[in-house]
Amino acid sequence: MFFYDWTYILVIIGALLSMLAQAKVNSTFNRYSRIGSRSGMTGAEAAGKLLNSAGIGGIAIRRVPGHLTDNYNPGTSVLNLSDSTIGSTSIAAIGVAAHECGHAMQHAEQYGPLVLRSVLVPATSFGQKIAWPLIIAGLLIRGDFARILLFAGIIAFSLAVLFSLITLPVEFNASNRAVKALRATGMMNEEELVGVKKVLTAAALTYVAGFAAAVLSLLRILLLANRRNN
Repeated sequence: MFFYDWTYILVIIGALLSMLAQAKVNSTFNRYSRIGSRSGMTGAEAAGKLLNSAGIGGIAIRRVPGHLTDNYNPGTSVLNLSDSTIGSTSIAAIGVAAHECGHAMQHAEQYGPLVLRSVLVPATSFGQKIAWPLIIAGLLIRGDFARILLFAGIIAFSLAVLFSLITLPVEFNASNRAVKALRATGMMNEEELVGVKKVLTAAALTYVAGFAAAVLSLLRILLLANRRNN
């Protein structure tokens, strides 16, 4: 029942959505990574200027290995820029660096959804570790205890879905802050900002796809649980 059933189509749809979104962000980033910015600033230089303009100090800018592995760590106040961003002067690189600065701005202002997401990190991490073992056990064994295990697994998995949902406004807001900051500082003109918006929109679609995939997986689990209970 669990290993061979039609509900796998939901997982496949989610995987395809994620793959398409990732392909979109890669192609868009690659396109605008070949277009240099008018300012000639690198991603690291742009990030430093944006943080200074926002009056945010104490943020370390560091290189992180990989491609599009950029992130802001609010726990350590470190803005990590990937190999493809930190030293590049392209529109794409500056857009990505500005987006991570947007997260630093959120942190400085204690932006509600970001605070909530940070609070959920420990519970979500734990839930992801125990969700599938509980769900599989609940589906395979019999009796009332199995129902308890299955319910606990669903709750644990739902935390990951909730985390994905809360991530959406965090990412969209960071992109909006990035565009406004680049415009306000005069670092980019409107033509360049068109490219930045395309890069950041494509990146945001990966989070939308991730949320959709999580919802589809949860739906599959609920269908399997209903079949098990019947």
